[in-house]
Amino acid sequence: MKHDLTMAYSPCPNDTFMFHDVATNGFSRPDYTVTTHLHDVETLNQLALRATYDLTKVSFHTYLLIRENYKLLNAGAALGFGCGPLLVSKKPISAPELPRCRVAIPGELTTAHLLLRLWAPAIHQKLFVPYDQVMDKILDGSVDCGIIIHETRFVYQDAGLTRLMDLGEWWEQETGYPIPLGCIVARKNLGPSIITDLEDLIRNAIRHSLANPAGTARYVSDHAREISHAVQENHIKMFVNDFSLDLGETGYAAIARLEEMARKAGLIT
Repeated sequence: MKHDLTMAYSPCPNDTFMFHDVATNGFSRPDYTVTTHLHDVETLNQLALRATYDLTKVSFHTYLLIRENYKLLNAGAALGFGCGPLLVSKKPISAPELPRCRVAIPGELTTAHLLLRLWAPAIHQKLFVPYDQVMDKILDGSVDCGIIIHETRFVYQDAGLTRLMDLGEWWEQETGYPIPLGCIVARKNLGPSIITDLEDLIRNAIRHSLANPAGTARYVSDHAREISHAVQENHIKMFVNDFSLDLGETGYAAIARLEEMARKAGLIT
């Protein structure tokens, strides 16, 4: 039986690297046809609330909200140490000043926003913009500071910005776990056997990219927001790791801890 599927992920280098085979070969299986769609992470989150795609990348924050319709896959996640969102500004801002600041955030349903709410619940002046517009909003004075993710965490210093807080570092100190940022989920109505099959196919696609990184370079560059190949490579090295292939006990424990903290703070129900 042939299965026509839709899959969505971001244009960020870690996603285009991991899912290169999906986009170019459709898993190379005659029983699957896969149409891929690329969107900004917050767009993916919002579309997942409406169960738009069969398979989709979402923030772990969003995953905690859509589990009725979607199952978390044990492959394709962005989770690790030393890779968390950064709060940056043009000039130093002390912690007591932050509640009076305007803050740009790369999406209401992102894990970055959830971490900010856990770390600094008194911040209320928020501007939600696509992640690649956060630095521009800081530089043009629209906001006092902002949270940067993806490629922008590698270039903020070149733009003259300074780091106020590493939210991933804060998370690691609080919990001892890697920070769960994003994941791949599948619609539950696909059925257990198909979901298991897709999970294996995604893991194999990632392994193929890891074994043949040069083969992914053109696809990654065509979609990356930052044109520097060094930035793209550093991005992939940071976000594609062992957890991308298998969340393992540590990964699932980190997700459970994020849920526990969000529930205690009254941020999810």
